[in-house]
Amino acid sequence: MRLVLAVSLDGRLAPPSGGAAQLGGKGDRRVLEEALAWADAVLIGARTLRLHGSTCLIHAPDLLLRRQEKGLAPQPAVMVWSRSGRFAPELPFFQQPVMRWLLLADAQPLPGVVAGFSRVVSFVDWTQTLSCWRALGVARVTVLGGAELAGSLMAARVLDELQLTVCPMVLGGPHSWLPSTAESDARIHWVLRRQEPLLGGELLLHYERQSQERQITDVSRR
Repeated sequence: MRLVLAVSLDGRLAPPSGGAAQLGGKGDRRVLEEALAWADAVLIGARTLRLHGSTCLIHAPDLLLRRQEKGLAPQPAVMVWSRSGRFAPELPFFQQPVMRWLLLADAQPLPGVVAGFSRVVSFVDWTQTLSCWRALGVARVTVLGGAELAGSLMAARVLDELQLTVCPMVLGGPHSWLPSTAESDARIHWVLRRQEPLLGGELLLHYERQSQERQITDVSRR
């Protein structure tokens, strides 16, 4: 599972006033679409969806062709993590050319299909959810936020990759890409796999979580 975000130099997702911020430029858009093209599905939090009104789509012709050659749908399925399952039907999201799944958390399972979603999955915990996804053929997931979702995934230790575009601005305020209450395991090590300057002074940083077996091997060699 890969978390993909554009953040400020001080690690903020949005200015102090909040709202749906678009921090990245053209370079960030390209690496974002590459992450979408890589994925079997996209995971997004309900609040982020409500703020933006829609999800990100692949537009680059070469990336669309790449998915076609692999026998994949043009756009990965979009899974929305929500406690209520309630969304305004006029959101542009419900008109986008994607398959929509609802991952319903902290609520009673709903019978049948919720309007606008082709599949509803009842969320219990991330371990069980990942097992369910694998059974459905979903192995590679790109996470688009927001902070609450990222914090939940980090606490569950199910994030395998962090793809961060660092934008040349300082925003301040409380809107970090992880909430202040987020819990993580300081023993987890992240290994830098790719760093690339992007247009507009942005910098791509792509980290992978070091496996426990690799950590044990590294420690034994010291």
